[in-house]
Amino acid sequence: MATKKLPPRSKVKASDTWDLSSLFESDEAWEAAFAKWQKQIKKYETFRGTLGDGAAQLAKLLKFDSKFDRQGERLGSYAFLKAAEDTANGAYQRMIGRYQNAASQAGQAASYVRPEILALSQAKLKKYRAAKELAHFKLQLERLVRYKPHTLSDSEEKLMAMQTEMAQSAGQAFRQLTDADMKFGDLKNEKGDMVELGHSSFSAFLNSPKRTVRKAAFHQYYAEFVDHENTLATTLEGSIQRDVYYAKARNYPSARESSLFADNVPVSVYDSLIDAVHSKLPAVYKYLDVRRRKMKLKDIHHYDTYVPILSELNVRHTWDQAVKKVVASLEPLGDEYCRVLSDGLKGRWCDRYPNKGKRSGAFSAGCFDGDPYILMNYQPDVLNHVFTLTHEAGHSMHSYYSAKHQPYEYYDYAIFVAEVASTFNEELLGKYLFDRAKTDKEKAYLVNRAIDDIRGTIIRQTMFAEFEKITHELAESGEPLTLDCLKQEYHKLLALYFGPDFTLDPELDLECLRIPHFYSAFYVYKYATGMSAAIALSKRVLEGGEQELADYLNFLKGGCSKYPLDLLRDAGVDMEQPEPVQTALEHFESLVDQLDELL
Repeated sequence: MATKKLPPRSKVKASDTWDLSSLFESDEAWEAAFAKWQKQIKKYETFRGTLGDGAAQLAKLLKFDSKFDRQGERLGSYAFLKAAEDTANGAYQRMIGRYQNAASQAGQAASYVRPEILALSQAKLKKYRAAKELAHFKLQLERLVRYKPHTLSDSEEKLMAMQTEMAQSAGQAFRQLTDADMKFGDLKNEKGDMVELGHSSFSAFLNSPKRTVRKAAFHQYYAEFVDHENTLATTLEGSIQRDVYYAKARNYPSARESSLFADNVPVSVYDSLIDAVHSKLPAVYKYLDVRRRKMKLKDIHHYDTYVPILSELNVRHTWDQAVKKVVASLEPLGDEYCRVLSDGLKGRWCDRYPNKGKRSGAFSAGCFDGDPYILMNYQPDVLNHVFTLTHEAGHSMHSYYSAKHQPYEYYDYAIFVAEVASTFNEELLGKYLFDRAKTDKEKAYLVNRAIDDIRGTIIRQTMFAEFEKITHELAESGEPLTLDCLKQEYHKLLALYFGPDFTLDPELDLECLRIPHFYSAFYVYKYATGMSAAIALSKRVLEGGEQELADYLNFLKGGCSKYPLDLLRDAGVDMEQPEPVQTALEHFESLVDQLDELL
């Protein structure tokens, strides 16, 4: 039988691709705009040394900077999306490379702006914030001035900037070692086919219905980490020590507080998340036992926790059918939301199907001056792809509403709230499909999927967040982060989060040495808080009335006009209180009980 091959980009029907004309009508139009934009970079120099000359002069600079940045976002979006269509297309790889080079030049040209503003006296800064000429930029200035205690002298800032490439060496060494140098060998899958074991195929092996395959993959994969454990422990310690160094150098109380500063998030939110998850860990233990019993296992290991308890439902959704179900599930969000989204998905917001060279996975890429585009690699026979579609649609509608209701300077929402709108949509789709499921198997599949989403996004990411907290605090106290230290701390967390009846293979202690997120510390907790907020908000909207819906839509319209916690508080969830996370975890508990009954 001939292998089915992906079509080249040139053979894909135009109606199945996105229409990027909201950004630029053609490559030629992009080239003309790029040339014009690139010439503007040198204008930054004309403002150097003048930002203390009065509010009107600073306003001129900020207006120029905003216009330049807006044009750059449009150019960068087009180049990024064209490059994603076919990663082997040299013309578009060159296009994005030229854009990134010019953007880097612009960043260097504008690098004096923040230090020059922050070097102004407190009295002058106060006067600027009250000036009529700077009213539009007041919020930007207030946020900038927050960094004054953490901004160093010119010479010190120059030294810090010179360290940038050196500071990335630990992460680069980790990626080179794990992506290029480490070899995991070959392994037979459940069909008897010999497959190369690697990071991506490891996930596929862990989803194998055959336990001997899962077990063999787990031990063979981690054997390679055992062989490199000392080196990996050293690179992780180097990354943690970098975080500690920069926090101390910039006068932050800790590395964690340094990371949370930009979003104005107190450490109490971080700690409250960990405490709430700890309080509900018995529900996790119960789920793992339900999984063990339903899979007819005497004991349960980590390699038994990814394979679905039930096989994928044999349900097919064409693109139009998927769009119809997604939009129907979102009817609680009102006519405008559904109409705009339906028109976009039936139209050409989305690049729908795989083609040769196309970027894998899925993403939403909103832009202030363009449609909120979505890349999919949609497969009609995979139910999870319908959930992926509504997830990305949530991001796109967030971008749509923010761009429509905020000026450019305040439309781009923070990562802290980014996952709320997307996960909210998944919650509504899951409820819609469950309410219409015809068999217990369908219901059980959907409930199991929801459980694993919460376990993977709230509980697992919180465990990672707690490990980051512990290791950075150890480094700040002067404790050497040796291999034994890292393994011991991680083992304690594994025992806590998986429970007393879970079998922990010794190799699993090395999982902490393979997580790329640990090289961008204090990021993963946002996944957990985002999903918790989404579950609480979806419950509030579904059980509420016009006011609750208006509050949520206003959140989507808010962009970054307020700090993330304030936006969420206005929407109806206070992430500084334990209730939202508790609501999400109580939902998890009820799902576990439901699954046990259905199976």
